[in-house]
Amino acid sequence: MSQPQTINVGDLDVAQLADVRKQLEDELNHLTSSFAQLKQAQAKFKSCIENVNEVKPENKGKTILVPLTNSLYVPGKLCDPDHVIVDVGTGYFVRKTRAQALKHYSNKVEYIRKNLETLEETISRKRENMNSLISVLQSKIQQEAQTKKT
Repeated sequence: MSQPQTINVGDLDVAQLADVRKQLEDELNHLTSSFAQLKQAQAKFKSCIENVNEVKPENKGKTILVPLTNSLYVPGKLCDPDHVIVDVGTGYFVRKTRAQALKHYSNKVEYIRKNLETLEETISRKRENMNSLISVLQSKIQQEAQTKKT
């Protein structure tokens, strides 16, 4: 496998620096969007944990509101407070005990947390790269402006 080639940004001209800046901006936008989506997914899994915690044995036989979507709830009776149905992805649902469901969702939250940390580090490095690139670009533009005056 070949090593990535390193280029000194000081050796690039203004047009090339502008292209690299555009590429970095696009990457940052994509990474920031991905970060936001991961945060939303993590919030949904945390909400699932809260929902599973609400299914208690003392609520057996009571009428509860069952979420069909984020905004649609229907009344239903809680028949088996020891088990819940868990969406495991791509349209598959599995019957699990409350403890298994809590473990499942907690693992998902932790997995996303680790990915968020990694992504946050990557975003930070890209921003540092962007700042140094902008500094080089500004100094090159100033140099060009001064050479045109003379």
